[in-house]
Amino acid sequence: MIAVDTNLLVHAHRRDASLHESAYRAVKDLAESLRPWAICYHSLVEFYGVVTHPKLWKEPSSPEQAFNQINAWRASPSLRLLSDLSDSLDKLEALSVKGKVAGPVIHDARIAACCLCHCAQELWTVDRDFSRFPELKVRNPLI
Repeated sequence: MIAVDTNLLVHAHRRDASLHESAYRAVKDLAESLRPWAICYHSLVEFYGVVTHPKLWKEPSSPEQAFNQINAWRASPSLRLLSDLSDSLDKLEALSVKGKVAGPVIHDARIAACCLCHCAQELWTVDRDFSRFPELKVRNPLI
């Protein structure tokens, strides 16, 4: 199962994002595939926060646009929405200590922990911060 990180979702959604076309195609291919793919619940919350943020975009997505996109992904029959499990906090602690996580990188650690607890084979992302977590196979599908 391939999990998709927040930044790839943002690029896929925002037509004015620098990597929109290739990110859109990558996520669309996953969503239309029969093989299972995943998004962490936390990534959807982050996605909403980023695409509706008025300081990040000339014209941010409206709440309706953001949720329409989230619901479109949720409609993919092969999508698995991943939530924290009972052992997620222990995995987050281990990743954070080993990776010397501080500040906002904790959000990446939480996504990594969620993916590992759900046995995701890899995480698709354009964020290099995930290299702190070698237990999780990470790939940039846009390269």
